[in-house]
Amino acid sequence: MPDLIALPAVVYGPSISFDPIRTRSTSRMLGRRTETLLRGTPYWVATYAAGKLTTAEAALFDAFNMLASNGGVFAGYDPHRPRPIAYQGDTPLAGVKAGGGAFNGDALLQSITNPLAIVVNGLPIGFKVSPGDYVEVRKSPLVRSLHRIMAPATANAGGVVALSIRFALDTQTFAAGNTVHFEKPACIMEMDEGSYSLPKSWPNYNVQFTATELFFS
Repeated sequence: MPDLIALPAVVYGPSISFDPIRTRSTSRMLGRRTETLLRGTPYWVATYAAGKLTTAEAALFDAFNMLASNGGVFAGYDPHRPRPIAYQGDTPLAGVKAGGGAFNGDALLQSITNPLAIVVNGLPIGFKVSPGDYVEVRKSPLVRSLHRIMAPATANAGGVVALSIRFALDTQTFAAGNTVHFEKPACIMEMDEGSYSLPKSWPNYNVQFTATELFFS
């Protein structure tokens, strides 16, 4: 298994991208008929960029590039939406779980209603999620599934919430008892070969690279 390396902790942007790829083929036929075939498992792609880096921050990316180019993978997330929009800002998620104990964005997969609907517990009372928020299901550090939430939902008095998600969760890999994450929810990514750019432009540096999700089970 590859090494899991850390994405440098800097301010990314102002322009980045983090989007899913849904592989499909469409056939337009005689008689105004159209057939679309969805193929494979959807996966995430990202473009990371950061400007006005200090020399010390640029050094972090030098080290990251060396490790990533040597087969390392990282937990890629959307820097513009690192937590639910109701809690957006520079402060990580915090609070108290409904059943007691500190909350830091981690929860538990209670059950899978179907591949597009899951039930999560271990949340604070009234914890809110909105359409477009990210949620990560994690079996192990390298086995993760990243989704977006399709409908608004609020945790009940027991800290439990039912979520509608996009895309389908792989129920052959993930199961009740796995952890669920709302703080920097991520998938495992590999930096695309040849995409890394960090020109040596003192005193400020600008970095950019692209990455694609990898699957492990």
